[in-house]
Amino acid sequence: MLDFVVCVGGIYVCFLTWSTLQERVTTSTYGADHQRFQFTIVLNLLQAAAASLVGFIYIRMVQRKPMLTMTKHRWRRFFQVAMLSSAASPFGYMSLRYINYPTMTLAKTCKMVPVMAMNKVLYGRHYATHKYAVVAMITMGVSAFMLCKSSAKGIDVVENSAYGLLLVLVNLAIDGAVNSTQDQVFAEDAEISGQHMMCLMNLCSCVLMSLWLLNPLNPELSNAFQFLRTHPRAMTDIGMFAVCGAMGQCFVFYTLANFGSLTLTTVTVTRKFLSILISVFYNGHSMNTRQWLATSVVFAGISLDVYMKQAAKRVIVHAVDDKRPVSAELREEVDEAVAEDGPLEARDVPELVALRAGANGSEEPAAAVRRRRVVDVAAS
Repeated sequence: MLDFVVCVGGIYVCFLTWSTLQERVTTSTYGADHQRFQFTIVLNLLQAAAASLVGFIYIRMVQRKPMLTMTKHRWRRFFQVAMLSSAASPFGYMSLRYINYPTMTLAKTCKMVPVMAMNKVLYGRHYATHKYAVVAMITMGVSAFMLCKSSAKGIDVVENSAYGLLLVLVNLAIDGAVNSTQDQVFAEDAEISGQHMMCLMNLCSCVLMSLWLLNPLNPELSNAFQFLRTHPRAMTDIGMFAVCGAMGQCFVFYTLANFGSLTLTTVTVTRKFLSILISVFYNGHSMNTRQWLATSVVFAGISLDVYMKQAAKRVIVHAVDDKRPVSAELREEVDEAVAEDGPLEARDVPELVALRAGANGSEEPAAAVRRRRVVDVAAS
């Protein structure tokens, strides 16, 4: 019980602090000259460096495992994911110049929409029927939220800009390609874990962004250093922002390993809602009644997704407990339970390993059916 409290508390503390600092760094002004930190590639580089370092420490000191043996093919795949990830983040940061933080957080709950679309278009994957209902609820809720803008005076006129929402959608679309590519990497290489992805993908991102920043025609790095020298408070905020995000990822992986993906999903959903509440009340953003109702529709859709995963888990456990013969109907239930958008982890339902092996008429080892999904809470 203590481990669970520590894990949940760690996720809340790290990511609620991370979200507050993200909003402060990207939207607040610093110093007497009221300047904003607008160097998104530098910000992304510092976050990636912290995540890679913390991921390495987690693998070596917490898990006490050796690092992955790298080949040319693995480096190529990690750089492929890193290139997409590095391209996605700046759009998210830039969107905060045109929409407020609650709007961005709510819009990012649509992440499963581009992930599903990219998986279907790029890899021909299929989804459970209820997923389309979940996507419809989220899409309608976010659309209603944007249409029901607050008319309160004193609110920045660009807080709910359509251009800002477009930037978020571009960010989500590229994130969808990132997640789909990560899934392919995990599927083709059983030795790669989520922690390896966290460490090595971010390391490759650091290399790519460093090359971009060291371009003599690009003044962003020198301008960022000058800004941080004259505004030391920004350096503190950015440092804490990067560390909190990286530490939060470690709590995510520990929770996933010890309590399962369903528990983690529930914690993540409540964390997102708390992020919106903190932004509204701490930073003085305005949301009218219709926007609160739209927000409720979005989180109702996400809650439906969690409930259906729990129902799928019960189907699998009961099937194994009852020693039901492998039939076409049972095989269909298994396929429904492990729909490609967010399948149950084998560690969540150990019976899934035996059931899928029996359904396929084979003796597959656990490693062959275990699903590895890197949890990109920062992008969520």
